[in-house]
Amino acid sequence: MSRLQIAVIVITIGLNALDGFDVLAISFASPGIARDWGINRAELGFVLSMELIGMGLGSILLGGVADRIGRRHTLLGCLAVMTAGMIMATRAKGVYDLSVWRVVTGFGIGGMLAAINAVAAEFSSVRRRSLNVSLMAIGYPIGAVVGGSIAALLLKQGDWRVVFEFGAAVTALYIPLVLWLVPESPSWLCQRQPAGALAGVNRSLRRMGHPPVTELPLISATARARSVGDIFSPQLVRVTVLMTLAYFLHITTFYFILKWVPKIVVDMGFTPSSAAGVLVWANVGGATGGAVLGLLSLRFGLKHLTMFVLVMSTIMVAIFGRGQTNLAQLSLVCAITGFFTNAGVVGLYGLMAQVFPTHVRATGTGFTIGFGRAGAMLAPIVAGFLFQDGYGLEFVAIAMGAGSLVAATALWLLPYKAEPAAAL
Repeated sequence: MSRLQIAVIVITIGLNALDGFDVLAISFASPGIARDWGINRAELGFVLSMELIGMGLGSILLGGVADRIGRRHTLLGCLAVMTAGMIMATRAKGVYDLSVWRVVTGFGIGGMLAAINAVAAEFSSVRRRSLNVSLMAIGYPIGAVVGGSIAALLLKQGDWRVVFEFGAAVTALYIPLVLWLVPESPSWLCQRQPAGALAGVNRSLRRMGHPPVTELPLISATARARSVGDIFSPQLVRVTVLMTLAYFLHITTFYFILKWVPKIVVDMGFTPSSAAGVLVWANVGGATGGAVLGLLSLRFGLKHLTMFVLVMSTIMVAIFGRGQTNLAQLSLVCAITGFFTNAGVVGLYGLMAQVFPTHVRATGTGFTIGFGRAGAMLAPIVAGFLFQDGYGLEFVAIAMGAGSLVAATALWLLPYKAEPAAAL
């Protein structure tokens, strides 16, 4: 791993941290939104889901774009869209306006997620590939922790809009960083071979301290005929379906915790800043869980590690639903729950990077995330209606936590054969 390769991995961690903060910004702001606009839990559930709709669309549509036009251009475009969405959210006058701009923000996030998973895999050495994808994935809880800590401070001084103002400023700062530090993926250039591909590969290789090459690898006529639609080919369709199903089911559990913890904590009688603090602890646990899983993946099979943490996710969400008597106990339970739920997400990202070949890596990841995020969209809505219909926290937690258990079953059926990684 050269210095540039390490820098690119660090950038992907930071970009995923933007996802962690941007997606959770509405959760940090939700108590203030409910108070200012007088909306009930069911209405709030729809507001909480809007960026997830955009994220699903962005992942499906822009994952294929990243496989066609390149990782770097896709990242830059997505960052611009995310910045615009966050800025406009601060100017929303009601639920409709805010929902539209959260869809826009989510569209950019979805495309970025598909691209950075491919970037992390393709700029990694063979041995560090699973670890680096895991490190990229833990950027999400890191962003939530750092951003959540700042959001807790900002909410003490201003209203909910200040959270989006902060998110827009930080997102905009990443545009020059990507321009400076992230070249186009040599793996993508070798597979797609657009005009100037050889020069582009050599520019990247020189920056990574490797000698230049005199020619690109020979791509057979069969390989050239491959398209992003190959995720539905006979060789990959089962992988695509099972990965999408597993991600969909686990993400319903994951987003139930992330989206409803602030409101649940406030309803227990604690302040909005305390609620943000509890969510921060959930993401501290999440970052730790993702890092531990990444390190364990150097020695143990990623598929079985992921299945184990998915089962533990179900158990911990059920324990969360039993309620706690004080803020310290609630924070501890949420931290352990976050450990396993986010480790499950990290494991799923690692599997996506391995089971989808280079020419459809962003497309397969984007499709899996896009349709899987329908679970993220449904999670706060379903939980909101269950609460509105009078069901208690314990029942709702068990119902929403079951998704991770069924996801583990889907992975058990997954035909697991990682594509050989090309060494950089």
